Amino acid sequence: MKRALSALVLAAAAAGCAQGGKPASGPAPATASQSPATPVPFPSTYTPFPSRPTLIRGATVMTAAGEIIPNGQLLMADGKIVAVGATVDAPAGVTVVDATGKFVTPGIIDTHSHLGAYPSPGVPAHQDGNESTDPVTADVWVEHSVWPQDPGFARALAGGITSLQILPGSANLIGGRGVTLKNVPARTAQAMKFPGAPYGLKMACGENPKRVYGQRNRAPSTRMGNVAGYRAAWISAERYRQQWDAWERQGRPADRMPNRDLEMETLAEVLRGNILVQNHCYRADEMAQMIDIAREFGYKIRSFHHGVEAYKIRDLMARDSISGSLWADWWGFKMEALDGIDANLALVHDAGARAVVHSDDDGGIQRLNQEAAKAIAAGRRAGIQISENDALRWLTANAAWTLGIEDRVGTLEPGKQADVVIWSGNPFSVYSRAEKVFIDGALMYDRNDRSRQPTMDFEVGILPGRTN
Repeated sequence: MKRALSALVLAAAAAGCAQGGKPASGPAPATASQSPATPVPFPSTYTPFPSRPTLIRGATVMTAAGEIIPNGQLLMADGKIVAVGATVDAPAGVTVVDATGKFVTPGIIDTHSHLGAYPSPGVPAHQDGNESTDPVTADVWVEHSVWPQDPGFARALAGGITSLQILPGSANLIGGRGVTLKNVPARTAQAMKFPGAPYGLKMACGENPKRVYGQRNRAPSTRMGNVAGYRAAWISAERYRQQWDAWERQGRPADRMPNRDLEMETLAEVLRGNILVQNHCYRADEMAQMIDIAREFGYKIRSFHHGVEAYKIRDLMARDSISGSLWADWWGFKMEALDGIDANLALVHDAGARAVVHSDDDGGIQRLNQEAAKAIAAGRRAGIQISENDALRWLTANAAWTLGIEDRVGTLEPGKQADVVIWSGNPFSVYSRAEKVFIDGALMYDRNDRSRQPTMDFEVGILPGRTN
């Protein structure tokens, strides 16, 4: 097993190392642009694993683009989806996968994970997701905590997860940069980074930051302290952005270059529209406050995460094109999570906002398809009719939009990256399992072939005689 995985990694290295309503009024964000200061210091080194032209035939193909094709076909080549339909012209010599009676979907995308930053085994030495030393730590990047050897990545792959956003924890008002990864085995986090995916900024409101710092007799210790902390940070960031933008307009004179500040660099990129705000928030009143703060400083919130009370402000989310990265039925584990309802996802969807099923859990990420199924059932009990195509988008297309990668993944359409899952049955059945998972057209997981079930080096261990 270990040898097979190592061969895959080395082969890859050798190969090349909408829904939503009208936008809200208020100040428009700055035009998205490259930072005038520095290039990206930690670029993606991801290279797709070797693949071969492959035709999947006989399955029910669920495109997440509005079409479900019984007895359909899907052709992949050079890492991309070439054709999808009832019949497909395939070249001679193509590898044929007979998926008769099975289902095919886009790869599942998790918008909220802590794999690698809170890896297994869950011991104190591995707790690297919260830099809880200051309420605002926009200078930290979670990719510098991601441990690629976390066995959770392989478990998630077995659940059909092909891409995922790793976020810092929620101890801070502003916790730092998140990163989107391709779910492939690698030696470094950079080798997993989804090329071209924008960074996310983790913000948190409510109980967590006020509890963490209130226990230390520091600000914030109240919700009003939380809001004051956000506003102070954005005031500083706007001043910093103006300094650098003025220097850029002046032609970058070397003797007048402003001093760099890593914390302000990240926040300035949010104001420029280059980093997407991913906001941990439970209560409806606080989500509405966060929308007001975003309007005050001219940035956009991309998604409210957890959002147990999102159903109460679903019209505001639709109006401002804010997605809801939500659970199917987690609630009640603290005061701000008490007013949860099972129809939350369905109501957000019904209002015209983008509903997304997320995990925030190393176990839940392995069964996001089943979480979506629970949300479908809850919605239907509430009288909301949800098609399987719409529910699939909760796991794929809407999640891709939330991460800013919707032009490359999330639906089965020609030209998109070939992130594809073959399921043993309907993916919304508790009895179905992901049988084969392709990432950029490469077969990365096969439930029936142990050599295609990655095992992390850490799991193999050093016990005598144990090699797989």
